[in-house]
Amino acid sequence: MCLKTKHISSHIYMSTYTYKYPMPSVTTDTIVIRGEGITRQVLLIKRKRDPYKSCWAFPGGFTEEGETLEQSAARELEEETGVQCQFLSQFKAFGDPGRDPRGRTITIVFYAYVDEDTEAVASDDAADVDWFDLNNLPALAFDHAKILEEFILANH
Repeated sequence: MCLKTKHISSHIYMSTYTYKYPMPSVTTDTIVIRGEGITRQVLLIKRKRDPYKSCWAFPGGFTEEGETLEQSAARELEEETGVQCQFLSQFKAFGDPGRDPRGRTITIVFYAYVDEDTEAVASDDAADVDWFDLNNLPALAFDHAKILEEFILANH
């Protein structure tokens, strides 16, 4: 019979079933696109904190305990930009060692297409927020330039 862990507290579970393997952190990032064709724009936040303070990045952050990946992506997007998306699609996971100077971090990237008149307001971890033409992007934090390049190639 399989052990059902739903009713076991996370403290008891972790102390009973923790192994000597590294436990990377899990984050979600969201690529938000508005417009069509050559007028497509991506939503970026200017980071308020290190690492990469004052650099542009996708809205995103660490997944909280008990939260699904989709809930994490939606929460971070709304917290940092005020944008609410009912339909987020999962793109791909990225986990190259060294992609985050804080330690081993795996991000699951989601994406959404929004109306052309969608507005965003910086909040929480975002010092600023703006829409950028896909052919005129600022330097991006972490490996977000690579992620966006792969996304554009997959969704051209």
